[in-house]
Amino acid sequence: MAFGLVLEGNRDLVEIIALSLRVSLSALLISCIFGFALGTLVAVTRFPGRGLAIVSFNTLMGLPPVVVGLLVYLSLSRAGPLGTLGLLYTPTAMIIAQAILITPIIAALSRQIIEDLFLEYDELFRSLGLSVPAMMSALLWDARYSLITVALAGFGRAIAEVGAVMIVGGNIDHLTRVMTTAIALETSKGDLALALALGIVLLTISMLVNAMALSFRATAARQAYA
Repeated sequence: MAFGLVLEGNRDLVEIIALSLRVSLSALLISCIFGFALGTLVAVTRFPGRGLAIVSFNTLMGLPPVVVGLLVYLSLSRAGPLGTLGLLYTPTAMIIAQAILITPIIAALSRQIIEDLFLEYDELFRSLGLSVPAMMSALLWDARYSLITVALAGFGRAIAEVGAVMIVGGNIDHLTRVMTTAIALETSKGDLALALALGIVLLTISMLVNAMALSFRATAARQAYA
């Protein structure tokens, strides 16, 4: 039954999958823009509080989703500072919550990758007299394959998230229902066929993401020894 829903392209199933991918990919794009920039900046510069920034990145990697959901909810609710925007219980609110969750992950992992690479190129950069933006650009390009694996890790975290999106999205049918929240709801209702179908798709996406991460990791390793 579950496989049948997947193979026939059940309309509700396709709608939920499409929204899940749109929300998670949008959050990933935002997180990569900020996470890569922050991680690289911390890796190549020395400033007061740098150690605290690194500790903060590492600590926020384990930020509980429900806490993020609560903070975003309070910010976007009518009584909150951003309540006038009317974003609560919309896909935009879910994107914001997921972006907050995965940005520290991307920043922390990319910082470690870029810093290790920076140690190899530090003397060369100094001899060339490169500016910080030029060094950041060069390092980001050289570490591109490794950073893709970081982005894939962030996507895997986002697509599997349930707590925060449930709080800020409300799990509204045909509006904010994504795979993880739909699985929780359909299981509680006893509609195991749809829940299993969504679980199969989610597991397939996770396997594809891991396969892609492994492929890019191998490519990065070959590039390092080339």
